[in-house]
Amino acid sequence: MAPLISTSTVAQHASRGSCWIIVHSKVYDVTEFLDEHPGGSKIILKYAGKDATEAYEPIHPPDAITTNLPIEKHIGTIDLATVAKVVATATEGDKRRQALLDSRPSLDEILNLHDFEAVAKRVLSEKAWAYYSSASDDEISIRENRAAYQRVWFRPRVLRDVSCVDWSTTILGQKSSLPVYISATALGKLGHPDGELNLTRAAGKHGVIQMIPTLASCSFDEIVDAALPEQPLFLQLYVNRDRQITKKYVQHAEKRGVKGLFITVDAPQLGRREKDMRMKVVGDDAGAKVQEGQLDIKKNEGVARAIMPIILKGIATPEDAILAYEAGCQGIVLSNHGGRQLDTARSGLENLIEIVAALKKRGPWPNSNFSVFIDGGVRRASDVLKALALGASAVGIGRGFLYSLCAYGQEGVEKAIQILRDEFEMNMRLLGVRNLGELVPEMVDASALRSHVGLVPSDNLYNETYQPLHVAQFRVLKL
Repeated sequence: MAPLISTSTVAQHASRGSCWIIVHSKVYDVTEFLDEHPGGSKIILKYAGKDATEAYEPIHPPDAITTNLPIEKHIGTIDLATVAKVVATATEGDKRRQALLDSRPSLDEILNLHDFEAVAKRVLSEKAWAYYSSASDDEISIRENRAAYQRVWFRPRVLRDVSCVDWSTTILGQKSSLPVYISATALGKLGHPDGELNLTRAAGKHGVIQMIPTLASCSFDEIVDAALPEQPLFLQLYVNRDRQITKKYVQHAEKRGVKGLFITVDAPQLGRREKDMRMKVVGDDAGAKVQEGQLDIKKNEGVARAIMPIILKGIATPEDAILAYEAGCQGIVLSNHGGRQLDTARSGLENLIEIVAALKKRGPWPNSNFSVFIDGGVRRASDVLKALALGASAVGIGRGFLYSLCAYGQEGVEKAIQILRDEFEMNMRLLGVRNLGELVPEMVDASALRSHVGLVPSDNLYNETYQPLHVAQFRVLKL
């Protein structure tokens, strides 16, 4: 039996040159992993030579460290006799959050996805809210994602029999009760102890497709195990520069029955998310070098040999859309990463019109073998209908569903799905369409979409939950 390791021994390895940490009573050497960590090296170095379990647990799958570290970096088991006993006590912040949870609105009082966001803003810790809500630099793109939908107007048809309306569809050949999928968002356990499992269970119950994030708080297998036997799941992928790690992950996903692989292509480095940085959720060196050296990657390696449909997530121009089409991808997601990467990148909705036009010119179009998805800023079923009318195949909603689980768990996600269903029913009737196939570009006026100035009625619900950035603050003076 291997000898136990004392906390004093671990404490000797508390530098960049030799960095050990304790997680769940196990000791790991993470020295060589520091620059690979998506959250940056500084957040790990904060716990160098110490127990990092409390910081690790809410934001990592249980097997994250054992999966990503070679076995020779698993140093051993901590000697519990050398660990100082700490009595956990609720902080004032914990007490305040519990009081807010106890007094939160009932689900019957939640009328729209904005309500979920408003509740999440109150009940989440400051760090969790900063992580979920933040965007890059001046946060122009995140606000534009929402504002873009207000510049598109409906042109409804009347005197049609809309007594029966059907908003179901297929996404990558998989049946969906909504023309919406749950887009990948990271670190679900910051919002609820069950994390992404809330999304999985609600999606399975209501026939909605969930996209599993690479950076989920729950492990991939935990999420798949929580799904119903025939429940379709997609996988969002950050490509690791160690292509063997990526290959192994993708092959495992295929064996577990994942129906679509969404490869994120707009994140060679993380954007500067200043709300995060002020809260020290991630270091200012955040951004794993997972996409270095891509120019010499052979097209028959790694994910290029995946059997499932491959979708490129983060396309922003007609040129890249055509390249994806000609490369044999099965689709693209028009996305600016929720405004979290390149600030002032245009919204997916604005890009949709010219990308669809380019695909039509390239032909053939429509093409059942190539899908155009869109995400970012969606809070209403009416937003989805606008995107579909302009040529989108389906729409991803990320934060909207994420906020729904923060205070209400699985029941909150189910309520969010029901809200969207009710909105689809009403809006389709008022628009004069009986099924999604009847949506055509002539039903919307997008002539103002490219105008970034002008008088548009204020979106009061969004503005009420948006938290403006602030500049550096003076410390409190003791005079």
